[in-house]
Amino acid sequence: MSKSRRTRATIQSAALDLFLEEGYNATTVERISVAAGVSHMTFFRYFRSKDGVLLDDPYDPAIGAAVEEQPGEMVPLERACRGILSAWSDVAEEDLGDVRKRMSIAVGHPQLRARMWENNLATQHVIAEALRTTGVARLEAEVAAGACMGALLVALIDWATAGEGGIGERIQLAMSQLIPDSDVSGRVTRGIAQELP
Repeated sequence: MSKSRRTRATIQSAALDLFLEEGYNATTVERISVAAGVSHMTFFRYFRSKDGVLLDDPYDPAIGAAVEEQPGEMVPLERACRGILSAWSDVAEEDLGDVRKRMSIAVGHPQLRARMWENNLATQHVIAEALRTTGVARLEAEVAAGACMGALLVALIDWATAGEGGIGERIQLAMSQLIPDSDVSGRVTRGIAQELP
């Protein structure tokens, strides 16, 4: 692991410990920085804000690229669903680290839930743009992306709050609800996603 990734992980770990001990609202960036052994300025090199510690994620570029790679003969909704599944298939469950813990804190806080919706819209935009670059009309691209992101967010929240089971099976189930007549469930078997029983 690079020094940069170690520093980021150290900041996130310190912040999570403080959020769980003292509460999100009571925890300041200064407290996080001290606990992580970094300067205030270093914190902001890695995160835009305190909520970024919980909500920033690196998955949007991979999701956009995976949507673009789907066969053009598929309808946009199926391309978006399969792109999401493909992107998540490259993420091993054990590589998610504290993502579940971060999401469970965010889900339990009204301000952070609002920020989750903002992040959701940003990912939706990435998916819609990936569809549009391959010739899909704007409205059709936005509808397909919005439907997928609604289903994905429900799956992520369920995973964060249910306390058991994997994220991969939830994502597959969510995507298969949108395109039930396809063979989308059970198709992704590498990495994070596992076949549904």
